[in-house]
Amino acid sequence: MSDSRSIHELLEQYSDSHRNPVNELIHMVCVPLIVFSLLGLLWAVHPLVAAIAAAGAMVYYFKLSVPFAKGMLIMALIMLGVLAALPPITVLPLSIAIFVLAWVGQFIGHQIEGKKPSFFDDLRFLLIGPLFVLSFLYRRLHWAY
Repeated sequence: MSDSRSIHELLEQYSDSHRNPVNELIHMVCVPLIVFSLLGLLWAVHPLVAAIAAAGAMVYYFKLSVPFAKGMLIMALIMLGVLAALPPITVLPLSIAIFVLAWVGQFIGHQIEGKKPSFFDDLRFLLIGPLFVLSFLYRRLHWAY
């Protein structure tokens, strides 16, 4: 599926359902936790599966924005490093618990917002959510994306 929207257009569309400050704050916490938990679920299958999934996401991110891809690569490496440091027996139950709790938080945020999550219209927004969170850091640091 080809999409010619720029990273700026995608972030603007994503932000349409993320204007409430409480929902934004919830996303700042829950989106990274969801990414971590997804990597953890894949890690529980096999660490290589998690690494391949992260690499696949990086290909998409590099097509959208090199600065964002670099930030996501750093985040993914940190998350994979944390997973590698955890006792293997804890990765699956911890990932499941974080996944469930973070999604509950996301849906509470959207209830507060009064708008449905963006990925209901386009699944690619599941990959844009982490960039939305990262964009707050980039804007604060005055970094271009």
